[in-house]
Amino acid sequence: MAIKVAIFDWDGTLVDSVEHIASSLYQAATDLGYPALEFGAYRNIIGLGMVEALEALYPGMSKAEMTELRDQYGRYFFSKATTPQHVFAGMTDVLVDLREAGYGCAVATGKSRKGLDGALSSSGLGSHFDLTRCADETRSKPDPTMLAEIVEHYGIRPDEAVMIGDTIYDMEMAQRIGMPAIGVEWGVHDEATLSRFSPMAVVSSVQRLRRQLGL
Repeated sequence: MAIKVAIFDWDGTLVDSVEHIASSLYQAATDLGYPALEFGAYRNIIGLGMVEALEALYPGMSKAEMTELRDQYGRYFFSKATTPQHVFAGMTDVLVDLREAGYGCAVATGKSRKGLDGALSSSGLGSHFDLTRCADETRSKPDPTMLAEIVEHYGIRPDEAVMIGDTIYDMEMAQRIGMPAIGVEWGVHDEATLSRFSPMAVVSSVQRLRRQLGL
């Protein structure tokens, strides 16, 4: 691949956190009296910014209700730290090998800045990235603002980077800015769903991801 920068989603791509996020959303919502949804509904919004995710799950919430639910979600989610054991097997080596090969590495995530900063530190992955962008400081996926800011930082064209993620929000975000994308099947969405936005590849293993990246 003729790329200079690899941009990674966080939850469900680098870190095995999908079930914890979904269960934290479920617990927070039902604690506050919101109807319990199918568990798949809570998984499906992972990747969006928190505001957009809650609006999708429970339309019509007031600002005060959203703040209350976000706070309750945080109590559940932050009760469990992201550790190196939560990093998908082989992904740390991917990052190490990309850096040794001279690639830039960045993160574009729907997480909050608070959540990502904590996870970067506790997971041990923080040193591998040049920069990171979060939904609460730019715009939520699939808006491509995060990617635009990252390529501007590096001084490259969108087609000189690749977006790697596990959701359709990652794939659509890349498509909207003209950036190649690689979908990974070990997170939220399956191959058929990821393929709706024409990624250059959808991979089912870290070894296949390595081959796509030329490692």
